[in-house]
Amino acid sequence: MRRFIVIGHRAITSADFKLDDLCGSTGRLDVLLRCINSAFFLSHGVRRDVEITLILLGEPNPPKAIRIDGQEVKYLNPDERSTAALVRNALLQKGEGERKCSPGIYVSERSYQDVLSNVSKESKMYYLKEGGQDIRTASLAPDATFVLGDDQDLTPPEEEILMSHEPTRLSLGPVSYHADHCITLVNNELDRR
Repeated sequence: MRRFIVIGHRAITSADFKLDDLCGSTGRLDVLLRCINSAFFLSHGVRRDVEITLILLGEPNPPKAIRIDGQEVKYLNPDERSTAALVRNALLQKGEGERKCSPGIYVSERSYQDVLSNVSKESKMYYLKEGGQDIRTASLAPDATFVLGDDQDLTPPEEEILMSHEPTRLSLGPVSYHADHCITLVNNELDRR
C-alpha cells in the first residue's frame, strides 16, 4: 500500500468556492487536486494500491481531512474541475467522525497530528524533503506513507509532530519539485522496483 499525506496550508475548508476559479478562490486547493491526480491516474486506469489524505488548514473551519482510498474510489476523473466537485461535495458533509461522501472518499475534522497517529504501525513513514537520503538508494518498505507539504514546506511545529513518528527523510532529486510531481516521482520509483 502507498499512502500520501499532503498538508494544504491555505486550502479552503468550506464548499463555498467556484469550480471556474480554483486557483484564485480556494487557497491553493488546486495544488491538492493535482496531487490527487498524480497519486491515482495511470494512462488508462486508476491505481488501486494508493490512498491519499489531504489536510486542509485554510479558512473558515480548519482542519478538514479528506481521504481517498484507491480500492474503493469511483467517479474520479483526471480533470481538476471534476475532482474539485468531489472535494466540494465532501466539504458539504456534516456530522461526527470520518464520513463517507461518495465511494472511496471520506471527510473528517481530524487534525494533522490525528491523521499521522492513525497511520498503521505496519506502514513505514517517509518525509519528502530536500536534503534527505536519495530515494534511488533508499530501501523502501512495501507499506509506505509519504508526507509532504503543498506549495509551502511543513512549518517547524508540523515537522516536530512528524519527527515524533521517526520518519526517514527522503530527497527526490537535486532541485525542489511541485508537490504533485513529487507524488509522480515516488509512484515511478515504486513502480520500477
